[in-house]
Amino acid sequence: MTESAGYGPAAGADAGVLVFEQPLNERMRTFLRLDFLYNQALYHNEVSSPWSSRAAVSSLIDILAISTRGDVRSDVLKELESQLATLNEFQSNPGVDSQRLKTLVANLTRLRGDLMTAGSAFLQPVRDSEFLNAIKLRTVIPGGTCEFDLPDYYFWLSQPDEARMRAFSQWLGLLRPMCDAIAELLWLSRQNGRSRRETAKGGAFNMTFDKDNPLQLLRISLAASEGLYPEISGSHHRCNVRFLTWNGLASRPTQTEKDVPFILSCCT
Repeated sequence: MTESAGYGPAAGADAGVLVFEQPLNERMRTFLRLDFLYNQALYHNEVSSPWSSRAAVSSLIDILAISTRGDVRSDVLKELESQLATLNEFQSNPGVDSQRLKTLVANLTRLRGDLMTAGSAFLQPVRDSEFLNAIKLRTVIPGGTCEFDLPDYYFWLSQPDEARMRAFSQWLGLLRPMCDAIAELLWLSRQNGRSRRETAKGGAFNMTFDKDNPLQLLRISLAASEGLYPEISGSHHRCNVRFLTWNGLASRPTQTEKDVPFILSCCT
């Protein structure tokens, strides 16, 4: 996933910095995708346009597709419990900001409570929606959601902006306990990242991870002015990075031959 400053949670603090993220396990990969889609849905639902409503519904359908592949709610709850256990261990450490730690624990506890209260069937109303299921079935066909394919969808899109946005907000409300918790877990993982300056000799960089301290996420930050982006392949054991030169839309990217300075953050 690629984020530039001012676009998404992975954006760099400096407007001239690009941050690229690479998940190192399936759980983190799922969390990043759901967070991306949820933020996309929120954005489009706030734009008063039938085309934005279409984009928001498309994001919602993708969220439902991901969430039905496994027990995402259970994975989120397990991760919340793990983070709470880690934070509670810090309470006895000297030099810890007790007030900040208390705030973090309270926030995670609230998110855990909201998700548990929502129950395991919290997404059932949207999964059972005949309206959404009809749209889902047509999305596999290119252009399959045209007005002649789904007249009821076209009719809904022609309703006043406020009515569409209100209906969609109700669907988002069902997702919020899970997606808010995921957003907080991603923030914590990024905050826990250990950052260091590295140099990719000849545009290539390799590293092996400590098996006793598994990582969940890698973040690579580099200056946008470099005109480069990383191609990252990795697992929880090792990682290989190639820095490619952007040669425009009409030409293939090529690996740079120069040494590339960057900041590597290893997140647990």
